[in-house]
Amino acid sequence: MSNAMKEYDKEKDVVRLNPISNGTVIDHLPPATGPTIIRMLKLSCKEPIMMAVNIDSKKKGKKDLIFIEGKELNEKEVQKLGLIAQGSTWNIVKGKRVVSKNKIEMPKETTGIIVCSNPKCITNNETLETKFTIANNMGKCHYCEREMNMKDIIKSLE
Repeated sequence: MSNAMKEYDKEKDVVRLNPISNGTVIDHLPPATGPTIIRMLKLSCKEPIMMAVNIDSKKKGKKDLIFIEGKELNEKEVQKLGLIAQGSTWNIVKGKRVVSKNKIEMPKETTGIIVCSNPKCITNNETLETKFTIANNMGKCHYCEREMNMKDIIKSLE
């Protein structure tokens, strides 16, 4: 083994994220879900975004973390997070201080978020928002009663 490998100090190799002034911090995300969440929330390069993937967490072992400068999540965005990252937190930051800390929960119902996988569903053929009831890691369409598992639901969000 080379001397360079022997002298490696993990503590010196830590990457630090700068805190945001105003916006949203999504913390304690399941590992490797950060990129999916950024796509799902349709975040653009208009707002600065910082993401850490697979970082050490005292509570969970590993986690992802997303900082979004200048944006507060709306209710539909928080519901989308609930479908992927229940148990995580989303924090509102104003003036570099956390003013609100919220637990992300699985929604019981969604409107206009999940795309029904049934091509014959009226929501795929008419201008009508989808409605789903969520229970036991399954979603059920209000209109055609198609049941979707979480993997298919998450795919429909992207």
